[in-house]
Amino acid sequence: MKKVINAPERVVEEMCRGMELAHPGLLRLIPEHNVLVRADAPVQNKVALVSGGGSGHEPTHGGYVGPGMLDAACAGSVFTSPTPDQMLEATKAVDGGDGVFYVVKNYTGDVLNFEMAGELAEDEGIQTDYVVTNDDVAVEDSTFTSGRRGIAGTIFVHKIAGGAADDGKDLAGVKEIAERVNSNVRSMGMALTSCIPPESGEPIFEIGDDEMEIGMGIHGEPGIERKKIEPADEIVDELLQKVLGDTVDFTQGDVAVMVNGLGGTPLMELYIAYAHVSDVLEREGVDVYKMAYVGEYMTSLEMAGFSVTLLKLDEDMKRYLEAPCDVAAGRPF
Repeated sequence: MKKVINAPERVVEEMCRGMELAHPGLLRLIPEHNVLVRADAPVQNKVALVSGGGSGHEPTHGGYVGPGMLDAACAGSVFTSPTPDQMLEATKAVDGGDGVFYVVKNYTGDVLNFEMAGELAEDEGIQTDYVVTNDDVAVEDSTFTSGRRGIAGTIFVHKIAGGAADDGKDLAGVKEIAERVNSNVRSMGMALTSCIPPESGEPIFEIGDDEMEIGMGIHGEPGIERKKIEPADEIVDELLQKVLGDTVDFTQGDVAVMVNGLGGTPLMELYIAYAHVSDVLEREGVDVYKMAYVGEYMTSLEMAGFSVTLLKLDEDMKRYLEAPCDVAAGRPF
């Protein structure tokens, strides 16, 4: 294992401290809980958004804390759900009186712990609600979850729900648009390599130098097929066939598109993938809205691979997708 770290057991706390120091006007750290909150939190008379999950997916989740997106992010250990105590501290830190909304990826530990945190917060007089994102069309169930996994499409939920909260929507209104986004977003990914969690020092899985896995999850969960590496265009064809063949009709209206790197894929290769994504969508009659989102949004440590996400937009979603925000992850959000 070759990593730029000090001690495996301190990677999360040192990462969070570095993020606070790098963005002092934007982020404030609650160090004993590894929770990053907006520097100006709590914002009064606004629904606050809280998300989180296991670390190792950066810039998710702390990179999306700031005006226009999340009010707080809970950083669990690498690929491990944050605890209910972390989530409760985040909730209390950002509650401005109008309630707190949780964006939860569909992984068993995340769902159970956020539900428990919500119950604890309600006991303290803080109204909460949540959405569970499940955009991954690759598999129905996996080693980490019951039902479809939440992956890079979650970032669109962060952005649009964050814009709605800044626009003054109440808790029910934020939940409604978050669920609307989740119902209209689909993703699928692939991997060329495994990754190495710092504390184990070992790859999560073994894969041949000439192999790839289609439908791989962001924690190394098995996909739907392992086979020899193919050219980029053929990989894109396989991913898009599953995404476009799902239950959302992407040929009606405008569509937001994301090609997301998993941590170890050069931007050169992501743009090569997007070139064919664009060609396929044009051929299939899918209208890409304004610009594509190409880069690293939800990674898996140093895993090589990428995912493709499509979001069918309505006018509300367009407005909030384009609304200003100020987060550490930077452009295009």
